[in-house]
Amino acid sequence: MQTTSRLLTAAVLGTSLFLAACNSKPETIVADGPKDPDAAALNAAAPVSLPPMVTQSRTYRCADNRLVYIDFFSNNTANYKTAKDGSPTVLTAPAPGKPYVADGYSVSGDGPTVDIAAPGKASQSCKA
Repeated sequence: MQTTSRLLTAAVLGTSLFLAACNSKPETIVADGPKDPDAAALNAAAPVSLPPMVTQSRTYRCADNRLVYIDFFSNNTANYKTAKDGSPTVLTAPAPGKPYVADGYSVSGDGPTVDIAAPGKASQSCKA
């Protein structure tokens, strides 16, 4: 019991010594303190637009047994890849519900089943 009491006393004294070593000067915050030299440039800067959100990211297996990776974005675009780590082809839909197209590629739909046409290949159904 005395050991616990001594340890508790030592802990309290150690903590108080630690806190006594802190800087006890009060801080003053001034509303009209130093001015930011870049404030005018920052206020005049053009608004920042955020990149589109990924709404779906799916892997499709097509009728010819190949895999296709498509990331659908919130701004009517899609990234089409034939390899998981490959370079994407950016496809754009002119309006929601219309096929995503670019460079001879066409993707109709954005759900679990899509129709994909690639350059030099016939359109085929692909399932997620």
